[in-house]
Amino acid sequence: MPATDTTAEADRIMTICNACRYCEGLCAVFPAMEMRRAFTPGDLNYLANLCHACGACYYDCQFSPPHEFNVDVPRTLAKLRGETYQAYAWPRAFAGMFERNGLMISIVAALSVAVFIIGFIAFNDPSVLFATHTGPGAFYRLMPHNAMVAIFGAAFLYAVVALVMGFRNFWRDIGEPSKPLSDGGSIWQAMRDAMSLRYLDGGGMGCMNEDERPKKDGRRHAHHATFYGFLLCFASTSVATLYHYVLGREAPYPWYDLPVVLGTLGGLGLVIGPIGLYMAKQRRDPALLDHSRLGMDVAFLAMLFLTGVTGLLLLFLRATPAMGILLAVHLGFVFGFFVTMPYGKFVHGIYRFAALVRYARELRAHETPPVKAAPGAARPASAAA
Repeated sequence: MPATDTTAEADRIMTICNACRYCEGLCAVFPAMEMRRAFTPGDLNYLANLCHACGACYYDCQFSPPHEFNVDVPRTLAKLRGETYQAYAWPRAFAGMFERNGLMISIVAALSVAVFIIGFIAFNDPSVLFATHTGPGAFYRLMPHNAMVAIFGAAFLYAVVALVMGFRNFWRDIGEPSKPLSDGGSIWQAMRDAMSLRYLDGGGMGCMNEDERPKKDGRRHAHHATFYGFLLCFASTSVATLYHYVLGREAPYPWYDLPVVLGTLGGLGLVIGPIGLYMAKQRRDPALLDHSRLGMDVAFLAMLFLTGVTGLLLLFLRATPAMGILLAVHLGFVFGFFVTMPYGKFVHGIYRFAALVRYARELRAHETPPVKAAPGAARPASAAA
């Protein structure tokens, strides 16, 4: 990623912070910063994605606005994070998809697919659209299973490839070879830090959201609800796939069956979590936010929320005449989410995890004492000289 005005500002601020070091105990950003004397654009992008935006450094800093040094670490790194989402996107032609009108693009994509599915059903047999369907295979009376797999499997595969390529671009640009990806200790530490949102606590004081008073507020819980809700929905789909192809059991399944239980819990997480994150964002101190990319954030939360809501409605009303329309709308939002997630806020989780892996590796290397020669061991010729 080439240098930009934002990387130049981040370089200026990190240079000041590296001289001050008052905030070194707040999060992972400052210890990682202290391991460097100069910052490449890749280093700054690494630090930006390592930042969890707790806001503690802004209120602790003696040089934050209105000081003439104008050190605003959270906003500057937030802006730089947003630029990395575009810089590493694959293919690059779609890099600016969410820069403006991200919410509108997401909803239009979802509704377009929903209209396509409704049209597909109506073209084949209009009578089934508003009919009541129950029992195994009810969904496939509206759209054949193979057609669903072809459409949504292709969308999912595209998203996976695009996300992997984006990760590859980010990993290379921050100066990391492939070897650390086989460092089990660093990966395990990064997983623990990511799953617990360790660095959202402002150095143990709590997250600063709307003012300088640290709080153990709902931002962490909303993040957890969203993240684990997504994982539960993915687990539900995976189990249902095994049911279909291994056990020969077709959806929809009874309410007590594992795919439904996992999907219900996941759907609730995707409803509660995004609402909590949106409310926290509305309460946030404007000094901590990158206002130019709020549309991207809202689009991401809206897509998660609408995917969860439509999935729950489909579950509760699947034995009614509304099932056909709800199935089309829900699948539309799932498709829209798949094809847009490599270009929106979803990638922040991937880049942040990569940054945590690098930080864990650097920390382990930094804390490992040098190997000392045994007493009486032969010295190198240069030392003997």
